[in-house]
Amino acid sequence: MSRLTRRGLLGTTAVLGVGLVAAPHVLRAQTRPKVVVIGGGAGGATVAKYVARDSKGAIEVALVEPKETYTTCFYSNLYLAGWRSLESITHRYVNLVEKYGVIHYRDMAVDVDTGKKVVRLASGRELPYDKLVVAPGIDFRFDTIEGYDEAASMDMPHAYQAGEQTALLRTQLEAMEDGGTVVIAPPPNPYRCPPGPYERTSLIANYLKKTKPKSKILVCDSKDKFSKQALFQDAWQRYYDGMIEWIPGELGGRVVKVDTKAMTVTLEGGDVIKASVANIIPAQKAGWIAHRAGLANDSGWCPIDPDSMASTVAQDVYVLGDASIASKMPKSGFAANSQAKVVAMDIRHQLLGDKRFPARYRNTCWSSVADNDAVKVGASYKAGETQIEVVDKFISQVDEPPEVRAQTRAEADAWYDSITQDMFA
Repeated sequence: MSRLTRRGLLGTTAVLGVGLVAAPHVLRAQTRPKVVVIGGGAGGATVAKYVARDSKGAIEVALVEPKETYTTCFYSNLYLAGWRSLESITHRYVNLVEKYGVIHYRDMAVDVDTGKKVVRLASGRELPYDKLVVAPGIDFRFDTIEGYDEAASMDMPHAYQAGEQTALLRTQLEAMEDGGTVVIAPPPNPYRCPPGPYERTSLIANYLKKTKPKSKILVCDSKDKFSKQALFQDAWQRYYDGMIEWIPGELGGRVVKVDTKAMTVTLEGGDVIKASVANIIPAQKAGWIAHRAGLANDSGWCPIDPDSMASTVAQDVYVLGDASIASKMPKSGFAANSQAKVVAMDIRHQLLGDKRFPARYRNTCWSSVADNDAVKVGASYKAGETQIEVVDKFISQVDEPPEVRAQTRAEADAWYDSITQDMFA
């Protein structure tokens, strides 16, 4: 069989499911257990790779992801600052297909029958599974802000699903006049982070200070406190004094209404703000397919077994990453990558009898606040009886010397390169 080109391969996946990528594997596919992974983000890509690679072809792995590429939410704020290109944070699935034999369906999952163990795709194709991994990321609760919906996000971007939205926000910042006002509306807890709204505030301020120094940023918040608050506010005062104003929820900062034609934002306290650029980030919930599959509870998120990330609602289904209720773990790319390895281990144990170890998780969230200055927070975790529990944790300190902050910035870059290689290489 002649080798398919990457363009031809990815262009036909919705129809063929790249079923001809690795002929020897396909010939044995009739007897192999099947794992279907919905969602090709940090969690989904990692679990697909680790199950396929470490099972050495003994498990057939199908990745259902309509996009050809994945743009990371983590590090997308650096693109807004002008520090990175969009291409540098965009990754392809071709290695998962060509190196590990993952079948990439460029299609959308539209239904899951957990009784019959079948995933139905938009094309009409049905994928049977022995184990299903649901990693759909987030969707938005558009009904929480009057006037804000998917159409409104094309004028007031959320930029919380990286790619087109991120590029739109950057374009608006570039076009904004000097002296304009940027409104950033962080979401209520819990929410996907990164791209953290407070790192985003710092890096948009960094860009404006260099190019449009008369401008202001208003952070109109629904919350009264946020992660790494002392570190961010210290940086805002040192680097961007007078440029950033944070309005907490207790002072009426929550955005309750937007008008995209007038480019105004109305706060709960009654103030109406005219914005040059409005980054509106609404409340969030698990991705749509998780709800369609009946995996989410009344909170909008999906309960899981802390020792395996297995759904507590449906048998032979795992939910990981942003969509899951992972207790103390944040909804981050690092967390999803860590959870995916536990899921992959449990799948290989269940299907092949491979050795299984107690679940251990890790997370670190780096946040850049200025040129050559970054802070971090993180923890290691274990599975408790009812939830994922913190084992130990750490956080940067306000009074750290410049060389420590510079080292943290370099560490963040090294981590980004390492984790994206782990996911996609």
